Amino acid sequence: MRLSTRIALAVGATVPVLVLASGGLLLRLVENDLHREQDTHLRERATAVAQDAKALLRATGADRPEAVEQARERRLFTSALDVGIRLTGPGGTFTGGPQPDPSAPLPAVADIPVTVRADGASWRVLSVPVSVKRPAGDATLWLFYPDSASQAQLKLVRRRVVSVALFGAPLAGAVAWAAAAGAARPLRRLQRRTSGLDPRTSTARLDHAPTGIAEIDDLTGTLQTVLARYDQQAARTAEALETARSFSAAASHELRTPLMSMRTNLDILTEHPTLAGADRAEVLADLRHEHGRLLGLLVMLRALAQGDLVEADAFGPVELAEVVDASVADLRRRHPGAAVVVRGVPGLRVYGWGHGLRLVVDNLLSNAWAHGRSTSEGEPVRVEVTLRADRSPGGGPVAVLTVDDRGPGVPPAQRQAVFQRFHRRQDSPGSGLGLTLVAQQIALHRGALAVRDRPDGHHGARFEIRLPVAGGTGADSTGADATLPLLRRDWLAGAGKPQEFHKDGS
Repeated sequence: MRLSTRIALAVGATVPVLVLASGGLLLRLVENDLHREQDTHLRERATAVAQDAKALLRATGADRPEAVEQARERRLFTSALDVGIRLTGPGGTFTGGPQPDPSAPLPAVADIPVTVRADGASWRVLSVPVSVKRPAGDATLWLFYPDSASQAQLKLVRRRVVSVALFGAPLAGAVAWAAAAGAARPLRRLQRRTSGLDPRTSTARLDHAPTGIAEIDDLTGTLQTVLARYDQQAARTAEALETARSFSAAASHELRTPLMSMRTNLDILTEHPTLAGADRAEVLADLRHEHGRLLGLLVMLRALAQGDLVEADAFGPVELAEVVDASVADLRRRHPGAAVVVRGVPGLRVYGWGHGLRLVVDNLLSNAWAHGRSTSEGEPVRVEVTLRADRSPGGGPVAVLTVDDRGPGVPPAQRQAVFQRFHRRQDSPGSGLGLTLVAQQIALHRGALAVRDRPDGHHGARFEIRLPVAGGTGADSTGADATLPLLRRDWLAGAGKPQEFHKDGS
């Protein structure tokens, strides 16, 4: 059922009820006004006939001639005009004019006018006590005023109220339907525009010009918001599916070599159960190496997938010095021989994903430990970590983290390629995904990543990252850039291509 029809039916049902209720109140008011007029007339007549009633009582009590009594009685009835009179006293009852049957019960006292019904008629009745001193006696003067005219007027008003209710119901319903249909016209236009939208098959979206009707414009805004959220979720779902496909493809491609190597070593152990100790130890060591490589690949692929799927609400203020301290402590536990020097400024808070920043520092330290060995024989691995505050080219505060090693360094021609997936040196023990993971996280945090030579003239490489400080210029109160969305995440899907972010090779 249409909204306009519902409104018409509701108005058509409500109007008669309101008219009848108003008519009932009107009838009550009219009845009170008519009774007030009748009561005023009765009191005026009572005042006018009181002296004549007393004269009649005195003539009756004094045994005056019958002609005198009759004259007094006629004078009483004449002064009453259109009001019925009944005088009840010691000498009998005198009646005249319109009044109910004598057998009709009357109230004991009616000093305030009341309504009495008898034989299908109604009367306004007023009683007035009358007393005379000579001869002494008390009587009651009853005055009656017919209520038929008032009842006729009330009946007429009642019929008209009912007629108005019966006539007003369909008329009000029709007017309400026309008004509702006109008011709902923008809603029907909105319905026609939205009914042709199918987010699954078309990129067309709701185009709405303000109508001036707050409810319609609010509903349009809600629909546009819903469609925008649908698009966002559809895009995120597509990204998630692409990430899952890329994860499975990358995993199957990169895990094939270590798995086949492990299978070969297992075949050797199976076919040669009596293999000599040295050869057997070499095969087992190779198995352990490939097993560790498998685990490393899976961990790195999982971390890349997490970065591709992270949501904006996972970001918040992060104390960068605490992240660095935790990563350094973990590296020292895993490699007690590593010499790690940390120089930092505490209190640098960046707006970021805590887990992702920890992955960045962990992988930079692991890369420095794996590739930062000095060319001098016997010298331990030395890694230098520095954390400081600086200014971006735009003037905003940034946190700068540098990791220096004393290895062979990264040639300028290779400084872009080291961040590609699975790019690694032939003698590298890693998975080829650590620096890719670093680049992914820096891009998600809208930072800058640079690979340089050590500035002190020693052999080695310097990896430098720059991250906006929480609450800095161009950020909101939490430090997040409120004007830009998260970057597109395609680090698993973009096979073999360098990612688009700043890498300073100078």
